[in-house]
Amino acid sequence: MQDDRRGLARVALLALLWLALLAWARPLMLPDEGRYVGVAWGMLRSGDWLTPALDGLPYFHKPPLFYWITAAAMKLFGVWEWPARLASILGAWAGALAVFALLRRWWDARDARLALWVLLLQPAFYLGAQFANLDMLVAGAITVTIALLAQAALALERGLPYRGALLGAYVAAALAVLAKGLIGMVLPSLVVTAWLLSGGRWRTWLRLLSLPGLVLFALVAAPWFIAMQQRFPEFLHYFFVVQHFQRFAETGFNNVQPFWFYPAVLVVAALPWLPWLKPLLARGQAVDPLRADLRRLMWLWVVVVTAFFSLPASKLVGYILPAIPPLAALLADGIAAHRQRHGRLGRGVWVSAGVSVALCVLAIGLLAARTPNSSKELGLELRAQRQTGEPVFLLGEYYFDLPIYARLEQPEIYVLDWDDPAIRRRDTWRKELADAGDFDPALAARLLLRPPQLAPALCRVPVAWLVGPKTAPQAFPLLGQARQVAASGEAALWRITPTAPAVRAALGCPGTPTAGSVSR
Repeated sequence: MQDDRRGLARVALLALLWLALLAWARPLMLPDEGRYVGVAWGMLRSGDWLTPALDGLPYFHKPPLFYWITAAAMKLFGVWEWPARLASILGAWAGALAVFALLRRWWDARDARLALWVLLLQPAFYLGAQFANLDMLVAGAITVTIALLAQAALALERGLPYRGALLGAYVAAALAVLAKGLIGMVLPSLVVTAWLLSGGRWRTWLRLLSLPGLVLFALVAAPWFIAMQQRFPEFLHYFFVVQHFQRFAETGFNNVQPFWFYPAVLVVAALPWLPWLKPLLARGQAVDPLRADLRRLMWLWVVVVTAFFSLPASKLVGYILPAIPPLAALLADGIAAHRQRHGRLGRGVWVSAGVSVALCVLAIGLLAARTPNSSKELGLELRAQRQTGEPVFLLGEYYFDLPIYARLEQPEIYVLDWDDPAIRRRDTWRKELADAGDFDPALAARLLLRPPQLAPALCRVPVAWLVGPKTAPQAFPLLGQARQVAASGEAALWRITPTAPAVRAALGCPGTPTAGSVSR
């Protein structure tokens, strides 16, 4: 028993080390990584761990679990890329171990280890684990929920203890809801319902409906939603109606893709391993009923998740991550069937594994060599030269990762024509900030400035920093009075000193500015 536990611990440790191996190797990417890590950084710098905030303004597109884990990781390990991605790493790790534990219990240890490593070597799964957004965290929580529900169902039908797994599934579902919302409980419910009812096991399905489980679910998931509704009366409508139902049903959001998008993504994602599905489709094979039952669960799991996310017009690659663990289990099952027939794994398995490892490392290497849409260089330059309290103005663009790399202790001030009605019609960072400002209009009035308000705001401070596109001087002629300090990609950093007489005259500043008079 002790050797068995040590073996499990080694497997779990190796899985964690592999998933975390290169998470430090590249800057945060914009917009997603900068946005979500930026919200966590806002929690850390403000001390308000309850209300997610985008540049200091209440941000309710997503629930808080990712932000809590990320802020805690940065507090423990420092503010850099590896802890910024820890929530995704842990989500992938938990999901992988959940599938491993389920198959180890009902298949055997050798095939479970095979399924674990096939999953860990899926390039899409590996990249998802090293990408700091909510997709892998919720995918991991959904996978844990389904695995625990399957464990509870199988144990229940065989007269074995099942309540611990069942209650754990409800807690995992609550965490999945706190990770990304209603899909955290909807998807596991759909998958397990399809599996049990398609097999005529409605009595098992009914016994999985647990009152103690529902109580646990509510105790874990409900307090944050209640607290936010008490603080912001519009919260529940915005979070559930706008961000869930309207986003699912309407077409006015970004990333519109055809219905076949996700099946194509799954094929490409699993390409090095796809030949191993062929043994599962061979005729005349004798399959143990329990193995066949779990195989049917995995097929339904892939189909339900893919169909669910294929319905809305808006599609992002990361949404399909919950379908990869069952697909990996099916691929491993195909490899096991091949081994049973031929008595060995065969070189093809090692070729698939080698190609997958190479793709994982190559993808991270390419992103590290040329990270698109990162303002890390400007952020580090700003951190090196800026003095505490000097305000930062962003001109026309949102550099989500700038506050993290610059360690800004206060929210930035965004300068844009916020009265433009087009802002509310497109699903962009502009709309996100405008929506966030609706929850705190007084703060939004100080942080979301119109272009004519920029010069008066600068007049009230001794020194200010401005970040914007290199072409910003065309839209903001006052940058002619500023000194360009640095440039990176399409963006530039300027420093302006409104205390200088010539600058004050150009800005039209009345009176004399005093230190510490920033309008915050």
